[in-house]
Amino acid sequence: MNYYPFDSRNNLYRSKLGAVPANENLRLRLLLHKDAQVYEAFLRVVNDNDNSLCEIKMTPSNEWIYDYQFFDCNITTAEGLYWYDFRYTSAHGEFFVVKSENSLGIVSQTQGERFQLTVYDKDFTTPDWLKGGLIYQIFPDRFYNSGALKENVPDDRFVCEDWSKIPEHCQNNGMCSLGNDYYGGDLKGVMEKLPYLKELGVSCIYFNPIFEAHSNHRYNTANYEKIDPLLGCKDDLVNLCKEASKQGIKIILDGVFSHTGDDSIYFNRTGRYGNGGAYRDYNSIYHEWFKFYDFPNGYDAWWGVKTLPETNEDNDNFTEYITGENGILRKYLKLGVAGWRLDVADELPDKFLDKLRAAVKSENPNAYILGEVWEDASNKISYGARRKFLRGSQLDSVMNYPFANAILSFIKNGGGNALSETVHTVLENYPKCSVDTLMNHLGTHDTARVLTVLSKNDSFIGDRTWQSQQKLSEHEYINGVKRLKAAAVIQYTLPGVPSLFYGDEAGVQGFGDPFCRATYPWGHENQELISFYKDLGKVRKECKAFVDGDFYTVFADENSIAFTRNSKNSTAFIAVNRGNNAACIALPDEFKVYKKIFGKQVNNGEIVLNECEYCIIYK
Repeated sequence: MNYYPFDSRNNLYRSKLGAVPANENLRLRLLLHKDAQVYEAFLRVVNDNDNSLCEIKMTPSNEWIYDYQFFDCNITTAEGLYWYDFRYTSAHGEFFVVKSENSLGIVSQTQGERFQLTVYDKDFTTPDWLKGGLIYQIFPDRFYNSGALKENVPDDRFVCEDWSKIPEHCQNNGMCSLGNDYYGGDLKGVMEKLPYLKELGVSCIYFNPIFEAHSNHRYNTANYEKIDPLLGCKDDLVNLCKEASKQGIKIILDGVFSHTGDDSIYFNRTGRYGNGGAYRDYNSIYHEWFKFYDFPNGYDAWWGVKTLPETNEDNDNFTEYITGENGILRKYLKLGVAGWRLDVADELPDKFLDKLRAAVKSENPNAYILGEVWEDASNKISYGARRKFLRGSQLDSVMNYPFANAILSFIKNGGGNALSETVHTVLENYPKCSVDTLMNHLGTHDTARVLTVLSKNDSFIGDRTWQSQQKLSEHEYINGVKRLKAAAVIQYTLPGVPSLFYGDEAGVQGFGDPFCRATYPWGHENQELISFYKDLGKVRKECKAFVDGDFYTVFADENSIAFTRNSKNSTAFIAVNRGNNAACIALPDEFKVYKKIFGKQVNNGEIVLNECEYCIIYK
């Protein structure tokens, strides 16, 4: 057996794994061979906040493993982000123990990469109601049209009468142009489909923006205080929250606070809202909400898009409007909403996010705060500063793009070890309570449909016109569905909460915006795929290990991966093969007696998985 100087994911070397609560003792241990002839060993800790380095002498232990001796030390740290490695002096000179490409420490004559230590507020908790559940993301205009009369709809919107029409991709095509084609999906329509969502196992609906706005995506908010008239009204939202709750489903809304629309009551560049607004009236109460440098046409806009003027989140009046006692956040929580997803959370300043969490948790301690962060949220740098999203004062958790990218890459290209490493890195860097509430998606409104991603082996070349003309061949579709099932098995069984983008379970295909935002194909669903997702949802609900169980990789190679989830009273074994050749995977002894199985059956203590086959054993 090989022994390493250090392994950050092994209890042999760390008394607590992963992120740790503030002001709690953490024991770290170094393991060095007697032939190293060590004089002294030191733990070196760098505080990310000021780059200060603290060196702590380690104590030689009386505990040995064969010819290897432990060196121990204990540390207690305040909330923050830290980096650490080790140094030792010996008869052979000075050496460092630095981080390798994974969790293992290696001996080096020079300084190298350090290990990360995330320390979070000891009182940090996240909502239990989401753990073990399933999120269903709905782009509200495209899910289901109840047929209810729509009142006070602006005349300059094009409402498409053909539900199956491909979304418009041209920016200048009259009224039926990109962003201005509406299909009439509404809140009452979602209410009618609650029984269907319950059958899928859904416990949380995440809505893309529902506030009044003058594009179908509604990320250009026109009025935070009103539901968009095509979707319904305040009473419709209240009734939906009540009825969903009866089905065991909670609802979270999309909060877009880094910018508004230029065609809004706040900015009002087009004059739709009269003569007021920051653009038309220098003395407007909203003027300081925006970042003018040359009034009226010179202003900061989100990623330079002039129709999306940036808000000034440091302005006290704007912050009060969103986070105050009578602010937008509390207004909708009072109506029955169970939380918020924050658009471009990494573009919102810390001060604003701190106040946002305080407001949300004061109104409802069990409300969920989900952030859009595409990278590792524990060490993300944005706007020149290290962010503290998951350390207890801001977000509960984030959209888990690292998992999504790793799963899709594995299914398409192989690399079970890379997938395993991505999962373990997130588990090591994030607080456990954030891990258990991660939004584990495979596709969203910002990405191509997962079925298309998995079906296409080539890159997505071509402009929107080219994309609008593409449709999967029969072979591509069949192959894509097979791959999607294998990907979903991994998605549903990793730590966190799986998220379905509406219609993925029905076989919807399409490239990126706007084609990923097509309507749900009612009456034309892939019923076999829906049945698979319903069964997978039942497995997830029945096995309590998926609530908060530990993750352990049993086996991984280029084309296969097997792992376990273990909690106090439940355990599961999951195996997936994405390769063309059959994979024979031996069951660990503790799983040779099991209660239930989903997927390929066991034969003589082994599972033989052909291409894109899978197995979930749980008890």
